[in-house]
Amino acid sequence: MTTTPLARAVALAALGTCLTLPSLAQAEFIKDSKASIEARNFYMNRDLRNSTAIQQSKREEWAQGFLFKAESGFTEGTVGFGLDAYAGVGLKLDSSDARAGTNLLPNSFGNEGPDSYGEATAAVKVKLSNTVLKVGGLMPKLPIVSSGDSRLLPQVFEGAMITSQEIAGLTLNGGQLRKTNFRNSTNSEDISATNYTGVVSDRYNFGGGTYLFNSGNTTAGLWYGELQDVYDQKMYNLIHTQPIGDWKLGANLAYFDSSENGRNLAGTIDNDLTSLMLSAGIGAHTFRLGYQDSNGDNPFPFLNETDPAIASYLQILDFTRADETSWQARYDVNFATYGLPGLTAFVRYVTGDGFDAAGGQNGKEWERDLDVSYTVQAGTFKNLAFRWRNAMVRSNASIGDLDENRLIVSYTLPLL
Repeated sequence: MTTTPLARAVALAALGTCLTLPSLAQAEFIKDSKASIEARNFYMNRDLRNSTAIQQSKREEWAQGFLFKAESGFTEGTVGFGLDAYAGVGLKLDSSDARAGTNLLPNSFGNEGPDSYGEATAAVKVKLSNTVLKVGGLMPKLPIVSSGDSRLLPQVFEGAMITSQEIAGLTLNGGQLRKTNFRNSTNSEDISATNYTGVVSDRYNFGGGTYLFNSGNTTAGLWYGELQDVYDQKMYNLIHTQPIGDWKLGANLAYFDSSENGRNLAGTIDNDLTSLMLSAGIGAHTFRLGYQDSNGDNPFPFLNETDPAIASYLQILDFTRADETSWQARYDVNFATYGLPGLTAFVRYVTGDGFDAAGGQNGKEWERDLDVSYTVQAGTFKNLAFRWRNAMVRSNASIGDLDENRLIVSYTLPLL
């Protein structure tokens, strides 16, 4: 298992701090702590069909992951101290040189890679009133930057982040990320941007916040993110839910304004992206309609492997090419209404066009996803979860035609 120098330094500093505090001051530190271990079994098969990977017919691998997460409470006093820790191990169950490259394991086509890999990190946290500062290993889940967790192990950043909730309804966040540990790697690397290959930076600065009002039905957000010397981005977000009789209506509107930054390592960047998702739910059923427009001379930039807060970010495609417009229809069902709690499913279809494809063609592509999940709700096997994710992509752009299946079995055991 690999730990970075920053992670080791943070863990030792936190441990030393906690050991020197009186036992009484550690009462809340222990009482509010929680820890768990998750066993995640992941099979993935991507049939490359008519794609750009001419030499490779498919990517198919099977792996087992173990994820340990722990969060302490805070020591008592005006200023409280705490520690968060994470460790992950990935084990190869099946792969080959000809089928590698699913991003479950640290490998690529032609080299199936090692039999195992691991990672570990920790973050010191300090609390004053309702403001918390974290320094070390981070997995931010914010509209402007959200670490990805779509494979065996999650993406982890190194940096610092502050969260303040001093005013009711208002949450403010800010920070700087310095390195990232990608989902299939044990190494901390510079941060890169999707859609802009070969460009990296060692600083991502972000700040912003959300305000919840209208009896909790409406959230307004304003954010700024800067991948130093590559791009900067402003995000405006409005989320609203409205009960009407037995129906629950919703709208999620986001607008991103992106441009080049600093030394312009990726060249000129000009992109305005509008994302809109409308929803209507009644009983077990939720219907959604989505619209996304990636307007400008360049594609929409976002940090590699993160989950951007846009309508058309799917299992395979994200519909963020320059001048690409996409439309989405989605249907969700929760079978708890029919006596099967823990069973949920959704199907969605997204089509995009308007961009330039190879040979001067008018670019067109679509993706259809089917997702079925079941989690055992009680008894000996409580928290045992099964998930099947199926996707089809048809595109005349560089990605070509793909069919994909993911089967995920996970079990989370609370330790504290």
